[in-house]
Amino acid sequence: MLATAVQGLGILGVEVPDERPVFLATLAVHVAAGLTSVVAGALAATAGKRPGRHPRAGTVYVCGLAVVFSTATVLAALRWRQDWHLFLIACVAFALGATGWTARRRRWHRWTLIHGAGMAGSYIALLTGFYVDNGPQLPLWSRLPHWSFWFIPAAVGVPLTWRALYRNGALPLTTRRVAGHTGAPPSPRRSAGTGSPLPRRSTARTSPSPRPR
Repeated sequence: MLATAVQGLGILGVEVPDERPVFLATLAVHVAAGLTSVVAGALAATAGKRPGRHPRAGTVYVCGLAVVFSTATVLAALRWRQDWHLFLIACVAFALGATGWTARRRRWHRWTLIHGAGMAGSYIALLTGFYVDNGPQLPLWSRLPHWSFWFIPAAVGVPLTWRALYRNGALPLTTRRVAGHTGAPPSPRRSAGTGSPLPRRSTARTSPSPRPR
């Protein structure tokens, strides 16, 4: 049954480079985990940054990413000369995702910045690995030079990540001023660690209490 599925993939234009049962079984798990991570990551990115869909989808994403990393390690070990670079991409993706997820769980200093940049960076690395490995066999993508598969996900993802961090107040105040708010700081002010609004200090002066005669 697995061999039939592999032949079907070959007919669709995606070449499977190894027919060993261990490779095919690991590849099947790898593909399923990768699709799960792509969908969960998209759901987390488009959800409101509050309890509910965002943290649940993010947890599913990190779990799927762990499986992707584990299976990528096995696949690279079986074909190290051809796939060592894919193993390195998987290491980067998992390290960034784990860092971003841990920053939120443990509320590190500036955790919103670390969380957002880490999770987004891991998503970019995940897509980079996919296009580097499969881009030459995909319609339209096959017409692009191979070096573009390394840079297109980052060229699209980095500006979107910066915009999301800016809108959520995760960037340092000085960075947000340089981005277009020179002069008065943006309102509402947000704390550097949590992204929550800071209370404004009262400017009203209290009159001194009368002295007893």
